[in-house]
Amino acid sequence: MASRRPAPTTAFRCTECGWTTAKWVGRCGECQQWGTVVEAATQTGITSTMTAVSPGAARAARPITQIDTSEAPRRSSGVGEFDRVLGGGVVPGAAILLSGEPGVGKSTLLLEVAAQSARSGRRVLYVSAEESLGQVRLRAERTGALHDALYLASETDLATVLGHVDEVRPDLLIVDSVQTVSSSLSDGVAGQPSQVREVASTLIRIAKERDLPVLIVGHVTKDGSIAGPRVLEHLVDVVCQFEGDRQTSLRFVRALKNRFGPTDEVGCFDMTGDGIAEVPDPSALFLGHGDPVPGTCVTIALEGRRALPVEVQALTLKTGAPNPRRVVSGVDSARVAMILAVLEKRGVAITSDQDVYVSTVGGVRLVEPAADLAIAIAIAGAVGNRAISRQVAAFGELSLAGEIRPVTQSNQRQSEAKRMGYRAVVDASSRTIGGAMRDLQVRQPPGASEGSPDF
Repeated sequence: MASRRPAPTTAFRCTECGWTTAKWVGRCGECQQWGTVVEAATQTGITSTMTAVSPGAARAARPITQIDTSEAPRRSSGVGEFDRVLGGGVVPGAAILLSGEPGVGKSTLLLEVAAQSARSGRRVLYVSAEESLGQVRLRAERTGALHDALYLASETDLATVLGHVDEVRPDLLIVDSVQTVSSSLSDGVAGQPSQVREVASTLIRIAKERDLPVLIVGHVTKDGSIAGPRVLEHLVDVVCQFEGDRQTSLRFVRALKNRFGPTDEVGCFDMTGDGIAEVPDPSALFLGHGDPVPGTCVTIALEGRRALPVEVQALTLKTGAPNPRRVVSGVDSARVAMILAVLEKRGVAITSDQDVYVSTVGGVRLVEPAADLAIAIAIAGAVGNRAISRQVAAFGELSLAGEIRPVTQSNQRQSEAKRMGYRAVVDASSRTIGGAMRDLQVRQPPGASEGSPDF
């Protein structure tokens, strides 16, 4: 049998996907990543032959019906909203990646998790590769996160980090962040794909070998995706995204990947001067206050499995410009344009000569089609100068034919509306947008003219 020819040695290879080339290029021709092609002094590791290895008895393949399905034990992180996102708590040996924009509060959240775990009797090692020990101590004093079982280390070398793990023997390891830790076994500076892969692989191996849960902070790029190689998200068990608007104090934690639980849970937090606080019931955060005014309507939105009432506000102004303005905040501009066309075509509201402004309360963003009906009612109320009672909520998807289509989990939305005190709910039972306007219980606001048009 003729042996295969060995793979030729090339001068450069991609650290992301292994693509090889005879000359250096700035962008990989396979994965299209920039700056990942480096000089390869040795072969790429692809061999022509491989010897089979017999697995031991403990690792032998077994029928799927004989696999133990008992759930991995969980333990609380001390932060209820974070446990909700993780699926009930932290699993021993799990590698959890937390990403988010700079300044959103990742370090503050993890310091709170570390402090709560230390108060529960567990030893925690917090490795900060971006801040000094004094900076972390000052934040801990401000947020009340001081505890003798919480150990701090400021290291950027992976080998030294592992040495701290051997000395402290923690029950929880936090590394902030993976892009600032480097290994001497890999070429390049910290943050390059090869370094991030090496550091993450080593931390995950330590987590699995010692049943040590590891929380890793990850940076994000300009478009919001996690920085570094894509393999980083494949290696870890849980990927959480920490997001929020800098103009507001509300923060959300979402699970993009979770091997131990669902990915449709959302944790709500409030950033204060004293640190980060849980918001177990954020229902009142997205509602206006005071008497009802024209151009407002409440919808029941879903954040994960959580139903939240959100107020949509609309303002219209008469204009003589050939192209009226359409300004939105917190909603999809394309859907608002479609809703305006449906309202005018079905004779509900004339907006072709109006500047239209649509926004949400509290900085929340509505992306689901269930908010279509509330947006349409708010715009129609603004055009007709009619206020809707604050005891009315609306949700439903609006079609181009003017029909109201049912939305997912309508029963949960109905239950949340009743729990919050809404006496009437306008939904797909009205069938059309015109029927929804007739079903609404509207009243004239104080100061409105007697001749104000109705819906």
